[in-house]
Amino acid sequence: MNIVADLISGTILFAVPLLLVALGGMFSERSGVINIALEGIMIVGALFSCLYLRTVNIAGAANHAQGHMIAAMVVSVAAGGLYSLLLAVAAINLKANQTIGGTALNLLAPAFAIVLTWVIQGQGQTTIPLPDWRYINHAPFVFQNPDGFWASLTLFLDRIVFKSLYITTPAAILVLVLAQMFLYKTKTGLRLRACGEHPQAADALGVNVYKMRYLGVFISGCLGGLGGFAYTLAAGSGFQSTVAGYGFLALAVMIFGNWKPLNILGASLFFAFFRIISSYASSLPFLPKFENIKSKENLYLMLPYIVTMIVLVLTSGKSRAPKAEGIPYDQGKR
Repeated sequence: MNIVADLISGTILFAVPLLLVALGGMFSERSGVINIALEGIMIVGALFSCLYLRTVNIAGAANHAQGHMIAAMVVSVAAGGLYSLLLAVAAINLKANQTIGGTALNLLAPAFAIVLTWVIQGQGQTTIPLPDWRYINHAPFVFQNPDGFWASLTLFLDRIVFKSLYITTPAAILVLVLAQMFLYKTKTGLRLRACGEHPQAADALGVNVYKMRYLGVFISGCLGGLGGFAYTLAAGSGFQSTVAGYGFLALAVMIFGNWKPLNILGASLFFAFFRIISSYASSLPFLPKFENIKSKENLYLMLPYIVTMIVLVLTSGKSRAPKAEGIPYDQGKR
């Protein structure tokens, strides 16, 4: 039962960054701008939030742990949002190729993170450690009968809910609800979607297409930065100037989720499950052990990425991307 609880807990833990970043990519592409830079945005958001936690940890902040965790989330959101404006300027104002612009930002982010980390911590010290007080404090479950079934249930629920619970998990649930409401229940959400489908028609109705696309890219950056922080917490080993391809995996989640918030939630849980399966492969008796293969652990580490490619091949024909995504808007054309 413990391994089942750990699988569920780990799936939720690693689904959170995928959900946040994929929702961010959705906002950008719904407005008409392809955001390939999600990987770089995640790195920048994680970098500054972890630097903040390092600073307050050195100063001694355990008495206000969750307050500082919320502040670190705000830092990651601000850093990701500001970094995404580089893509917005290039794609919207300069009408540059959005894929190339995003790729450039992906290449810049890890190099910048390494240099800044070295400047602060000393050359060669590339890992920014996470504080021990990053978890949400909790009271254990209490039952009248602590023996037998109730004792097992207590342990099971405790491992699922509280083993690795961070403030980013309830934040992701809130973001999902707000994203669903914003896109389908507000005028601004309708205008943003219109700019990704038919910007000329939206402009004819008085919608500022440039403003809506800036909004979409900025929201994408904010959620990408927060997702980078959530991934660093989930990985648990500290920030190391990388997010292990999670930005690109989030793009696959977004496509598999067909650019819809609730579908993206399901896709995030699906891909996160295979990520956890790869981590717990040695503990699962029904999986082959590959005893005679050298470095066999790498086989299962490839699993989530192999599943990603297979799923995209099988579902890409049914995906419906926003019609105007990736096309720079020219107000003079109709």
